[in-house]
Amino acid sequence: MRVLDYLELDSQLDRAGIGTAHDQQVEALERARAAGADVEVVTSPWAAGDPRAALRGALAGRSPLSDVDVIHLNLIGPASVALARYAKVTDTPLVLHCHVTSEDFRESFRGSNAIAPALRRYLRWFYSQADLVLTPSEYTKRRLLEYPVDAPIRAVSNGIDRDSVADHERYREEYRERFDLDGVVMFAVGSVFERKGLTAFCEVAKRTDHDFAWFGTVDSGPQASPTVKRWTDDPPENVTFSGWVDDKPGAFGAGDVFFFPTKEENQGIVVLEAMACGKPCVLRDIPVFREYFEDGHDCLLCDSRAEMVEALNRLADDPDLRERLGENARETAAEHSLERVGEELVETYEQLLESR
Repeated sequence: MRVLDYLELDSQLDRAGIGTAHDQQVEALERARAAGADVEVVTSPWAAGDPRAALRGALAGRSPLSDVDVIHLNLIGPASVALARYAKVTDTPLVLHCHVTSEDFRESFRGSNAIAPALRRYLRWFYSQADLVLTPSEYTKRRLLEYPVDAPIRAVSNGIDRDSVADHERYREEYRERFDLDGVVMFAVGSVFERKGLTAFCEVAKRTDHDFAWFGTVDSGPQASPTVKRWTDDPPENVTFSGWVDDKPGAFGAGDVFFFPTKEENQGIVVLEAMACGKPCVLRDIPVFREYFEDGHDCLLCDSRAEMVEALNRLADDPDLRERLGENARETAAEHSLERVGEELVETYEQLLESR
């Protein structure tokens, strides 16, 4: 079984959650193959992975596109639309992976809220082309059913590549010194958006005496929202915005409590990464986190900023609680191994092929 697992604009998305999710899919399938599964994965739609060679082949009368048994697409742009149509013409099973919803598109950059309603209509049409839509959570599946998307939908965790953050501790002193961090550090990782809880992050920081650090890209161009510019240009005294960091494990090594007051997620790979590092997590109480995590066991879920302040102060003062939540979080992350994800993806592809 040969599978095209394709991410349009992959080079531009290598710092985004979608890029991480796609990389983990490919790694999960490679691990499944190493374990004996009959699956081969290619990431380019072009024959031999080279558009120039594909063009030469087309001039010689050969198909310019890879010969595959399943097409699995991870984005929603024009190249993905073209490949979805190609799948229909060739009767190739088509899997569309929902990493984008109109809900999580909101509060991402300037003008995103105005575009979101039209995006919802487009997504309803696009995802309905699939033989199967995969979502990272049952929560996102419910969202798509409300659009409504006219295709079968199945939830499969994005998983977590624990190897990608396995050596985080060795970066601890270097990163804390580089960004002048001290004490019990509250931290977030990922691109800086209001949808990720930027205002709550800063307002909560102002009400505590701890150091806060947000490791991730800060948009400074015309697409940056006024809220992002306001907070990052003049942050509270105890808040550091690092910008992009080359060594992702360094971010998880420098921080002590992962603080993620995001307003909307389809799953939240970054939370699983923090949990894989054994970090206690303080999260906004949103439905998708209730699906995967348990308040008081592997995280603390908070409704309000007052609750967030209380939870962070409590963790700062109680190393035993930090250790207990962190150990339980590590066990939760282990349940989302790439080996398990690979098994589910292979099973999904096989079922689609059997149904043809």
